[in-house]
Amino acid sequence: MPRFVEIGSALVLAERWLLPPECLLCRLPVPASDRDALACGLCRSRWRPVPHPSCDRCGHPVEPGNGCRLCAEWPAAIRRVRSAVLLEDTARTAVHLLKYEGWWRMADALAASMRRLEPLTAGVCLIPIPLSRARERERGYNQAEWLAAALAARTAAAVRTDVLRRTRHTPTQTALPPEARRANVAGAFSAEGAGGLHAVLVDDVFTTGATLLAAAEALAAGGAARVDAVTFARAV
Repeated sequence: MPRFVEIGSALVLAERWLLPPECLLCRLPVPASDRDALACGLCRSRWRPVPHPSCDRCGHPVEPGNGCRLCAEWPAAIRRVRSAVLLEDTARTAVHLLKYEGWWRMADALAASMRRLEPLTAGVCLIPIPLSRARERERGYNQAEWLAAALAARTAAAVRTDVLRRTRHTPTQTALPPEARRANVAGAFSAEGAGGLHAVLVDDVFTTGATLLAAAEALAAGGAARVDAVTFARAV
């Protein structure tokens, strides 16, 4: 082993001893096996996967033999949506750290939970849900882009940020009741260069699907051959 590699390894070990990395979720030291992850393996193991059985189309948990009312009136533009975990406890904290506090490397932990979701097959392109210019300027980044980039590193899928854009600023969906969300984002997106794409929309949280549906409609109108969507979490 070259001398400089030995020195570098020793410095890394010394740094971990003097300044052990801390999990942002449980505030305990991160084991060496987790390297410098922002969310330790124990916290990630406690994220609860979306339970089965679930709707073939929207991924919402359903009772055996019962139909799904959530996506019964969805437009044909979107084929299926899948989410990795339920939005609760430290999964919610992880989303908050990524979305509002600028911890961009938290996207790595979220993407690790998403990498085996069904829509992430060979030949797809990942399209992060865009923010309005005003919101991205205010926040300084788009958390969906970070999440898409982290997913691309694990799936070898291409990320396309040049296809879908938000054409108008909309009030945050968080404060709106379900029936108002579709109206809030209706016509809020447009797509160029989508012809023939097998697109997978990427976002952090699925609540009612209103934003994903509006984006999917824009991609379909722009000529996309297929539109699916994946999110890290699904609201309970």
